[in-house]
Parts: sequence; C-alpha cells; structure tokens
Amino acid sequence: MTSTQRCTIVPPYILEALAASGEPAVARHAREALRQDELLRASRRTPTARPTGRTAPRRPDATGPGAPAPHRTIFDAKGTQTTPGTQVRAEGGAPSSDAAVNEAYDGLGATWELWSTAYGRDSLDGKGMPLLASVHYGRNYDNAFWDGTQMVFGDGDGVIFEPFTRSLDVIGHELAHGVTEHTAGLMYQGQSGALNESISDVFGVLVKQKALGQSATQADWLVGAELLNPSVKGRALRDMRNPGTAYDDPRLGKDPQPADMAHYVDTQDDNGGVHINSGIPNRAFVLAAEAIGGNAWDAPGAIWYAVLSGDGIKADCDFATFAGLTVAAAGKAYGDGSAEQTAVRSAWEQVGVLTAGAGAPASTGGGQGSTPTTGGRDRGGSGATPGADAQVVLRRTGGFAGLVRERRMSLGELSEGDAKDWQHLLAAPTLQRIAASTEGTHPDAYIYSVVCDEVGCDVMIHEPHLPEAIHSLFERTLSEG
Repeated sequence: MTSTQRCTIVPPYILEALAASGEPAVARHAREALRQDELLRASRRTPTARPTGRTAPRRPDATGPGAPAPHRTIFDAKGTQTTPGTQVRAEGGAPSSDAAVNEAYDGLGATWELWSTAYGRDSLDGKGMPLLASVHYGRNYDNAFWDGTQMVFGDGDGVIFEPFTRSLDVIGHELAHGVTEHTAGLMYQGQSGALNESISDVFGVLVKQKALGQSATQADWLVGAELLNPSVKGRALRDMRNPGTAYDDPRLGKDPQPADMAHYVDTQDDNGGVHINSGIPNRAFVLAAEAIGGNAWDAPGAIWYAVLSGDGIKADCDFATFAGLTVAAAGKAYGDGSAEQTAVRSAWEQVGVLTAGAGAPASTGGGQGSTPTTGGRDRGGSGATPGADAQVVLRRTGGFAGLVRERRMSLGELSEGDAKDWQHLLAAPTLQRIAASTEGTHPDAYIYSVVCDEVGCDVMIHEPHLPEAIHSLFERTLSEG
C-alpha cells in the first residue's frame, strides 16, 4: 500500500492564528489540534483494521441483484487519538442516541449518493470502497480529516469551532480528496495542488446542495458554515462565490483567498499556496454554474468530473490547462458554441485564467503546479555545535489553508533544555537525512523549514516525516516565541 494522505478541513493558518491568540483556552486547544494533526500524519502510514470480504449490500430502494449501495461503518474514538475505535453503527443499523454518530453516518451516505446518482461512481474508488468514520477523536479537537482510508472527526472546542460532524460539505470535501487520489492524482503543489483543494470544495458543496435540493442560485456556496461558533466574526471557512470574504476575526485573521489571477498569491509557503489560490478556480466554478442555471451537480459538476476522471488531465495540471479541459469537455458533452461551453469559458475569463477570444490554451500542464517540494533545500550542516548566539529561523507553512508561523531567535533565548536539544539537532545530520528521505507531498500537512547559517543548515521537511521528539521541539519553539 502506498503512503496515505491526510487532509484536514480547518486551514492550518486558522489554527496557527488561534494558537497565537491572547485567549489561553483558545490558544491551548489550537496548539493541541496542531500537535494531534502531526501525530496522526506520522502514525497513519499503514492501514488499520478494516472490514474485509465486502459484498455490497442492497438498499431498500435499490433495484436489480447486487445493485450498488453505500457500505458505512461508524466508530467512536471516545476522546482518544486511536482510530478507528469502537464500532457503534454499521450499514443499515438503527440510529444512535449520539448525534455525532448519526451526522457522520448520514454525511457519508449523502456523499456516496452524489457520486453514485450524479456521476455513476460507486464510492470513492469507483469499486465500492467502504466508507469509514471515527467520531469523538481527541478532546476538544479542532479538526476533521481524511487520512487516505477513513474520515476522523473532532468535537471542536466550543469556543471557536463546533462539532465537525455538523458540516455536510466538509464531509463531502474530505471524501472528495479520496476521489482525486483514485483519478487525476493531482500533485499537492502550486496550481495543481490548488486545483486539488478546489475540486474538494466543489464536490463538497455539491453534496450539500443535492441533499438540500438547492439550485446554483439558491445555494450559499459556503464551506464549513456550520463549524464556526457564534462568537466568531465570519460566515464560514471559505466563500466560493466571494473568495476572501468568509471571515475577518481578531482570532482567526482575515480570509486570504484571492478571487482572480490579478491577486494570485505567489508564495513558497503552503506548498505554493494550495489552500489560498484555490479561491480562483472555486469562483470560476460558481460563475459557470450560475450562468448555466439549474442544479450545479448536473451540467457543471458533470463537466468538472469528466475532466477529473478523464485521460487528458495530468498530475501536474495547472489552472490554464484545467480551464481548457473544462471548455473542451463542455463542448464534447453539449456542443461547441453551446450555452454550457460559453458559460464555462466566460467563467475562466472572468477570473483571469483564460483570455477572452484566445481559445483553449496549448499548455499540457506544468507551470506553477509542476515542481513538488519534497525534500526541501537540503543544505547539510557542518557538524559543528552552534553556540548560544547562533541565529536560527524556524518556519512552518502549509496545512489546510496555509497560515505561516515563524520564529527568528538565538539559541540563548530558549530554555536550557530546548537550547541543548537544538544544539544537538543542528550539529547532527538528522534533519538533512529526514529531508533527503522525504518522498512526495502530503495534502494538508505542514512543512517546516530550518535555517542556521552558523552551521550551514537549510532544510525543508514535511511534517509526516518528523519524529515526535523533533516535532514537539519545533512546536514548543514556535509557541513560546
């Protein structure tokens, strides 16, 4: 089995802003969520126990022998960080007295229903993959994520975030990462990574819209609206119709998403801004869906799905290439010059990805999505032990939405124990070896960079590859700065 990908719904930059807030309880919960995220990424590299010998059960309303149906199993982690936990509801079982169990069960079902009825896809892999979820993960855990095999839900801290099973589009978003893994396999870097995130937002909101029977014009196009506590100054985690306006809160900061290419964020952080620049293709989809009219999961969703699952898309696909593929797919399905194709092309023109009258781009991918940050810069150290005056820059980027945390310090500023740990770490080749052994990128994982000119250290490492002791040192250093 290949290494799994863990995708969290709360943007890392939100958790990082909360961790630096002046409210001790809020900051503590956020730091704990960040710490638990890393533990899960580090530990979920092999599959846990899973139901075996699956035979797809029939739903009461299914017709024909062996008709496809969801196969859901819900577990209760009971406040621990161990998954999957105790099984509490299986497919067809009676509702639980626990609201989180029922919300997870219903959310998995609604997601399966969209993919099955709208696109003829039997679960995430197209082959009836069981849908698994664990609720009550950790204590006051401020996140939900897809780890490559199952969904995991925290209960929120009750101050900033409410229980994560409450948001249907969040469930749909995370499970859509699984579909992308089994189809286009979009690289989690630059524009291809932003497309990866955008596709999850698109199909996440389509799950909600279909369940509610909302047309494109009736929908609010918000992601995670049910998650924010009433005390938060914001409407949701993201606003697909109006990127950059979802929240503006003293504790969360301001929504950083751009709405068009004129405001594209060119950054090395967050795997090239995958959680930030996804606002651009998000808005393009909304514009196309509203121009076409009717239900967004019909023509617009089918066009996006045709590209995602088709042969033309490559793992390093950039915005312009994806836009051209959607224009071509609309023409193939509805005819060249059709209202659907015109709406799709116009949407990409309005966000600045395509130029009016230029036609489909000739690009075959690459661009800003073509270069993964795998092992980082990997400039080795000298082997010398740095002194107390040695200057170190520790930086963390990435996560669900790309918030940046950074500390510039001399080792003498740290506690005696941490200063010694840093001296030993910088003098040894450990960081360089971890960076060199890193393979691939990990959706929604954090990326740490460490620079110390005195010993010639300049490395960048993905969080899942960090041993817990080093990760704890990094987090303490950032939190105390």
